[in-house]
Amino acid sequence: MPGQGLPLRVATLLTGLLECLGFAGVLFGWASLVFVFKTEHYFEELCEPNAGWMGNATGQDDCKAQDERFSLIFTLASFMNNFMTFPTGYIFDRFKTTVARLIAIFFYTSATLMIAFISADSAALLFLAMPMLTVGGILFLITNLQVGNLFGKHRSTIITLYNGAFDSSSVVFLIIKLLYEQGISLRASFIFLSVCSAWHVGRTFLLMPRGHTPYPLPPNYSYGLCSGNGTRGEKKKTAEAEKLDLQSKEFQSPKEEIPEPGQQPETRSFRSHVLSQRFAWHLVWLSVIQLWHYLFIGTLNSLLTNLAVGDRALVSSYTNAFAITQFFGVLCAPWNGLLMDRLKQKYQKEAQKTGSSALAAALLSTVPSLALTSLLCLGFALCASVRVLPLQYVTFILQVISRSFLYGGNAAFLTLAFPSEHFGKLFGLLMALSAIVSLLQFPIFTLIKGPLRGDPFYVNVTLVLFTLLTFVHPFLVYRQCRQKELPPAMA
Repeated sequence: MPGQGLPLRVATLLTGLLECLGFAGVLFGWASLVFVFKTEHYFEELCEPNAGWMGNATGQDDCKAQDERFSLIFTLASFMNNFMTFPTGYIFDRFKTTVARLIAIFFYTSATLMIAFISADSAALLFLAMPMLTVGGILFLITNLQVGNLFGKHRSTIITLYNGAFDSSSVVFLIIKLLYEQGISLRASFIFLSVCSAWHVGRTFLLMPRGHTPYPLPPNYSYGLCSGNGTRGEKKKTAEAEKLDLQSKEFQSPKEEIPEPGQQPETRSFRSHVLSQRFAWHLVWLSVIQLWHYLFIGTLNSLLTNLAVGDRALVSSYTNAFAITQFFGVLCAPWNGLLMDRLKQKYQKEAQKTGSSALAAALLSTVPSLALTSLLCLGFALCASVRVLPLQYVTFILQVISRSFLYGGNAAFLTLAFPSEHFGKLFGLLMALSAIVSLLQFPIFTLIKGPLRGDPFYVNVTLVLFTLLTFVHPFLVYRQCRQKELPPAMA
């Protein structure tokens, strides 16, 4: 019966959404947590002696070493967020869902317990705890993305929604900050997050598959509560056979995939794709925009303290506003997917009429998304560069929209621009290389605090110019698609 497992699938969907929203991407609420750490006097010994007891609040120049230490922790954690995508993806592919999730739970629980029992004297342990928290969260996201396979035609929407929930989970640290201001200790909050690991374990064995969820989904597919021990091997073989059959039909159906008589199908190696102009410019596009976001999040507390002239109440208010806007990433992310899906349908219909390439038409649908993401980042960068405190509300809004568009657009572009057999390797390599670029945020922050004496003007101008460079990528993709869209006779 097709609808027999529907309640189980809906339960898997909703609990997966809650897991991504409540745990997976909490790192990006870092600004809220830094506010609490400073109140708890973490790294306060790095403040210069003449800063006085109010050094954290009003003497940001005197406590620049403290700000640099927090920036370094975030730099390391955000680097691990991207760089570990490749090895964690391999773990998921090689050892399947259950093992990957148990590793995620181990890292996440160890990190939350560590943060719970850290004090100002042992604050250096944050260098270990925050990267572990990040790796656990990434594995939660990776293992949950396959839930989209359970819902067929809604697969892309669910994947986009989960990515948006990952972005929005930064609100968790805001909740911890608000609870702290109401008298709930930091230790109590993180012990609660640790206890939630029992829920993660239960979900792993009751609501998730032992292996991978296939796509397309075979008939009578069962997992979790509905999977039986006796027929598991048989079901696995049947699922794999049906999957291969369905995929072969799916990929052979387009007319353009069948080569003309006398023509050989074009095959390119993984290395040739990595060295291609398309991959290089996509790496530039992702790295520059991502660097802006990481630099802004990692230095937000220092920026707000500067603009508010050390007024802790004002810094707290703007930090709360930033975290609240981050929560709406889960609502912004699906719009990018909707835009690409609508344009893809439109361009492919036009391609059928003109006899041009349907694959080029599909890739063309990513151009508006790439350009819009660059435009949003440019607006966000310009607003962040203007040293006016009320304008930062606009900066927060543009930042969350730009970031929610960035990662969904990145994955969509890779699926359309490169062969599917290289997707995993290209995605992992791209994220690892962009992670290396993201390490620049710490020397940039040190440059601003040191030689530039807290004035980021020249750094901001340089980064804005690099942001303009990202518009080259959608332009080149547009030009390549238009060349391939010409009818064979004209080409």
